[in-house]
Amino acid sequence: MKFNVIKSYAKINLSLGVTGRLNSKYHKIESLVSFLKLHDEVKIRKINKKKHKIQFFGKFSKGINKENTISKLLKILDEKNLLNNEKYFIKIKKNIPHKSGLGGGSMNASALIRFFIYKKILNLSKKNIIKLSKKVGQDVQFGLDNKIKILHSNGYLESTAKKIGLFVIIVKPNFGCSTQLIYKGIKKYSQKKLKTKTKEYLSFVNILKLENDLEKVVFKNYPKLKIVKLFMQSLPNIRFARLTGSGSAMLGYFSSKNEAINAAKLFKKKYKNYWCITSKTI
Repeated sequence: MKFNVIKSYAKINLSLGVTGRLNSKYHKIESLVSFLKLHDEVKIRKINKKKHKIQFFGKFSKGINKENTISKLLKILDEKNLLNNEKYFIKIKKNIPHKSGLGGGSMNASALIRFFIYKKILNLSKKNIIKLSKKVGQDVQFGLDNKIKILHSNGYLESTAKKIGLFVIIVKPNFGCSTQLIYKGIKKYSQKKLKTKTKEYLSFVNILKLENDLEKVVFKNYPKLKIVKLFMQSLPNIRFARLTGSGSAMLGYFSSKNEAINAAKLFKKKYKNYWCITSKTI
């Protein structure tokens, strides 16, 4: 049987605001989330075995634990008997670096849920699909489609089909950031900036005004990233540079493909040991 092939796109936070803390001790987050053409490749086919088989390969496949988002998703589906006792062989080519803030693992799980829905293997309501995704990981719900998402601090998730159309250079230093450490360092909270059901936050002028509240804490713990951002901001034609999630990937945003390509060349001359590629928002 041939493999079905799915694209699992990288997730980016165009903005990230920390507006408070819940009783559960998790933080209240508001974020403008988009996706890049950069993607992992997920291959899946049914197998006549007693257990699922999961295989990671590619540039960023090293260091992935046996307990990952894919194994967690399959375990939940099996426990609820939602796969009709069928088993699958899943091969994932990792083009998205982990510990980067690009949501590689979470988006792999999202892609798999989308596949099971498309093939009518999963017959759940939209509400139950969201519940399932949250059990696997809080970010998984973002990738259930590739539309821009607006996460409000009350947990409400809004989608829009509008495109932003920005070109980017993605820079990943040779280290990752501890998400737990970063959130522990948050001492002050921001005011809410994203309003419900308004398109103003998708204008480029507004995106420029937004920030990633985690940057101050990240730069304190990983000062090299502050230097990277300052250098990126000096690149010709750059519109803005911003950390995605808790890092360690830093993105520079441009209006044209050639501007991004030229900026990447300059960056690679300065930081030869850092991973750096160009891409575009979907």
